[in-house]
Amino acid sequence: MKAIRLVQVGQPLQMQEIPIPSIGVRDVLVRVKAAGICHSDVHYRAGVSPVKTPPVTLGHEVAGVVEKAGSQVTNVKAGDRVCLHYLVTCGECSFCCAGNEHFCRAGQMLGKHRDGGYAEYVAVPARSVLLLPDEIPFEHGAVLMCSSATSLHALRRSRLKAGESVAIFGAGGLGLSAVQLARALGALDVYAVDIQSDKLELAARLGAIPVNAAEADPVTEIRRLTHRRGVDVAIEMIGLPKTMLQAVQSLAVFGRMVLVGISARPLEIDTYREILGREAEIIGSDDHLWHELPLLIEYARRGVLDLSQIVTRTVPLEADAINAVMDRLESFGGDARSVIVP
Repeated sequence: MKAIRLVQVGQPLQMQEIPIPSIGVRDVLVRVKAAGICHSDVHYRAGVSPVKTPPVTLGHEVAGVVEKAGSQVTNVKAGDRVCLHYLVTCGECSFCCAGNEHFCRAGQMLGKHRDGGYAEYVAVPARSVLLLPDEIPFEHGAVLMCSSATSLHALRRSRLKAGESVAIFGAGGLGLSAVQLARALGALDVYAVDIQSDKLELAARLGAIPVNAAEADPVTEIRRLTHRRGVDVAIEMIGLPKTMLQAVQSLAVFGRMVLVGISARPLEIDTYREILGREAEIIGSDDHLWHELPLLIEYARRGVLDLSQIVTRTVPLEADAINAVMDRLESFGGDARSVIVP
């Protein structure tokens, strides 16, 4: 089969012909119908976040059709439309048993620690497979499995309560999902912060109050819009020290800032004025959890979460096209979300 692979860190992805993966009795072989191009993949290519020893097939946002199911698989069958939980876990360690499988001691991530979905087929354990309703296109199903799932997990980590206010720093694929999910979870006001006017216009159509950080200091603007109070929750989805600091500085008393964006650079803050003095919190958010995905899929099926304006571009399973998208993402440009359609 054809696969687009990271052969050497710091170099463009390459197309390789590799064998169709074999499966065990509890595994599923999925014919890939859509694979999202995530900013994390850019970090893997660049070496900011390490992958297993290359070569490895990237792609952790995956949806498709079951090609073959192992003899002991009961939750899906050949021909089913599915999307994939990208964490392959043991299901038996203390973290898995507590529902915190993203810390599984034997855990592997699709497209990072094992071959992922930038290919014609991918193999996963059956417990990583979820049925995808007919109402949800494959392209949307793929994006749900990381972009939207990461946003939902971050909002859950923030302990957002109905009636609170939220600022989303970064109006890309994750941020646009976060805008809608924050409103679904009861946020009264949702502010979207970005420097690109087209993304802010889309965020506004999805229910956010836009804050253009290219035209005004976003902290000053958020405090003006909230009558100097600040926001209860800030979600940082960019991964720059500057925007991390802005997210902290935008918080109200007892506010919670959730870090999602990946960065190799440190965050420096005035701990007394910005954390202790407000009893504010900085919370890390990593990946997502299987038990969060059925609700997410149902939000998408009902139209509460609309990805039609977020998945803005499809590209073929070709190295040049995929590398071009990743190059734009590396400079924080490009579409809200691009999806590979083999």
